[in-house]
Parts: sequence; structure tokens; C-alpha cells
Amino acid sequence: MKLKDSVSIVTGGGSGMGRATAMLFAKEGSKVTVADVDDATGSSAVEAIKAAGGQAIFVHTDVTKSKDTENMVNKCVERFGRLDILANIAGILPFGTVVTTTEEVWDKVLDINLKGVYLCCKYAVPVMVRQGGGTIINMCSVSGLVGGTNEVAYDASKGGVLLLTKAMALDHGKDHIRVNCVCPGNTDTPMLVHAAQDLFPTQDREKSLAGFGNKNVALKRLIKPEEIAAVVLFLASDESSAVTGSALVADGGWTAI
Repeated sequence: MKLKDSVSIVTGGGSGMGRATAMLFAKEGSKVTVADVDDATGSSAVEAIKAAGGQAIFVHTDVTKSKDTENMVNKCVERFGRLDILANIAGILPFGTVVTTTEEVWDKVLDINLKGVYLCCKYAVPVMVRQGGGTIINMCSVSGLVGGTNEVAYDASKGGVLLLTKAMALDHGKDHIRVNCVCPGNTDTPMLVHAAQDLFPTQDREKSLAGFGNKNVALKRLIKPEEIAAVVLFLASDESSAVTGSALVADGGWTAI
């Protein structure tokens, strides 16, 4: 087991890449705190982990609220005694240009996608420092590396996550805390499906998703959440012990074209 005897927090752990990551962490021996704003999906993920023989708790968490993120960390430590891994996966994907994006939407995207990472790390890092180290994985995106059309708020938030990751890696390397981010391409998650149906309305799920142009991606398909979870696992494990301040791209070859 790659994460045997470790303790982890996964935000956005109720669905999509977050759920896949929480499940994989538990399978690899980690005691998982599933954090999500959706009580139903978060609790469901915990039950699935327990059914598979793992250990997990659910903590309702709005990552935009300092009180919630502090409570998330405290509950994890109270239950499991420590915190070794923080996977910041909670996020949203709205569309709009700088003209069509409302100030309300802009603030919401930056609050969840960027401020949420900051707040979770703010309370997790001191715990990791006291215990002698840890590892943090932030969910970025290929949109944090290159611009996309009609997604200014999302791109801005993910660009911020990328540089926040690098800054934290420099600040806390001396504390034996590694900080990296993952940059997925289009991944078959509920978030992407919802976005696809907004952009390309149809009752056919696959036709909506096809609107993202996956035929132009090297692998000619969407990425699976479990594939991204495997990348997160690599960064969480000792196999990546020399890796920090990095952005690991897992986009099916999208940025190679």
C-alpha cells in the first residue's frame, strides 16, 4: 500500500475527481477525511470507502469559509491524530468572457477555486509543520497553463492555483512539506457534464461532451476521474519524494497539439 498508515483530506471528495481520489487513497491505506459542501455525495463517498474496508469520515465543508476549513482540519486531526496529505480538489467551471462574466460569478469562481485552496492550506500547513512534514496536491488545470476561450474566471483562478503552488513549495520546503499541482484536461466528471450541457444543450450526454472537441486530443477521448486520481496518488506518495513546486500535466495530449 502506497499510503499505508497515512491520514489525508480530500476536498470536493463527494464526486468526480475528488471521489475517485478519496477512494484510491483509502484503497492504498490512508485514513480519509472527505470534505464537501454536498452532504449527500460526501456521505455516500464515505460509505463506499467503508464498504470497501477503508476508514473515512465526512466533514461538511464550504472551502470559501475560514471557519469551515479550520473545522475540517481540526475534525481530521481529532479523529485520526495527524494530517499527512491534503488534496485540494473542490472547484467549479463556469463560462464567460470578461464582458459576459458577472462580478458575482467572478467572485464565486475565485473564492472556490483559489481562495478555497489558500484557506485549506492555511490551516493544514501548521499541523504538517508540527508533525515534521506532509504533502499537498492542488487541482489546477491545463487552463492554468494556457488560455481558453469563454472561461476567463476559471482560467484566472487556475493560473493563481499554479503560482500559489510554486510559492508554497518554496516557503515550506524547509518544513519537509511538498506542494504540487495536477493539470488535467477534459475529464468525465459531473462538473464537466453540467458545463457541457450548458454550452451544448441536448438530452444526449455524449453529444454534449463531444462539443469539447476531444477528437483533437492526442488520445481522442475524455480522461477518466480514476486516471487523475492515480496522478494525485503519485504526488501524495513517497514515489514522488523529489518532486515539489511542479505542475504535472495529465491532459491526454491536449496541450501537445
